[in-house]
Amino acid sequence: MIFCAQTKARTQRHRAGLGRLGERRREELGPLAQPVTWSEAHDRAGPEDWFVTAELFSEAERPGFAEFVRSRRCRTAAIFADAIPLKFTQITWPQSVARHPSYLKALASFERVWAISAASRDELLGYWQWLGLVAPPPVDVLPLGGDFGRTPRISSRPAPNQSRALLCVGILEPRKNQGFLLEVGEDLWSEGLEFELHLVGRVNPHFGGPVLARAKALRARYPGLHYHEAVHDSDLLRLYAGARATVCPTLAEGCGLPLLESLWQGVPCVCSDLPVLRENADGGGCVPVARNDRAAWTAALRNILTDDAWHARLAAEATSRALPTWAETAARLRAGLG
Repeated sequence: MIFCAQTKARTQRHRAGLGRLGERRREELGPLAQPVTWSEAHDRAGPEDWFVTAELFSEAERPGFAEFVRSRRCRTAAIFADAIPLKFTQITWPQSVARHPSYLKALASFERVWAISAASRDELLGYWQWLGLVAPPPVDVLPLGGDFGRTPRISSRPAPNQSRALLCVGILEPRKNQGFLLEVGEDLWSEGLEFELHLVGRVNPHFGGPVLARAKALRARYPGLHYHEAVHDSDLLRLYAGARATVCPTLAEGCGLPLLESLWQGVPCVCSDLPVLRENADGGGCVPVARNDRAAWTAALRNILTDDAWHARLAAEATSRALPTWAETAARLRAGLG
């Protein structure tokens, strides 16, 4: 039996990237997977069972959890997202900043560890090396699926319409960099370029307020700007369907699910030129742009909005290239668990 941790998922209402990872993993594993809290796994799991968690944790938040992992009463595996709280302390939730050093160290107690990108794997291995840990567990890469829910993949896109809509999906916060995107959007609107910009995502309660305030102020001047705080998957799919392109100006990611999900919908993505995003962007359908280069981003978005031939080539790349699926993610996880 595979016991999949959902200690936090039972209390969270929003669906962030880690939440989608847990949900889709359980769906594809099917009856092999049982969603549990860690304490339920402590009581139910036996020596031949696996406990698999993609959640963040600390001993202070879960007294006894570290001993449960070390006890080997069952086999244990963890899925690691990123080390962002260590690199962007000034714009990361204080709880995450405080938790992350002990969390990264505790991952070395698991029997198996997967990272959701090669960049994340290198971060984790580098941190363990810095700590001087002896004989840490192996860390493999677990590619995440691009399929959005159970929707079929878009095999072709119609000729671009005149709406010229851009879509940015992600929690409103400095790391996702929507404030910078709004500056670029304002430059383009000031040129007289007509297009829509849709921001989708909840507001980070610690750092997202100024981003939302900036969006509301610009909305008064540019009616093409729209903010959607909470949308169902069906509504998000409609936004993808009407998008000329998605934009991902992020400063850091563990994987970048919105980029993969955009390609699954046949929508080109203009993204930050980060190594972690290049792992998927280099396959086609994407336009990597230097992070925070305002002139370069303005040019890239202007071109994606106005150059129909270039856009058509990118859309063709997005619809024809190979993309990972959640079924493949689950199959790789099953094979690794044995």
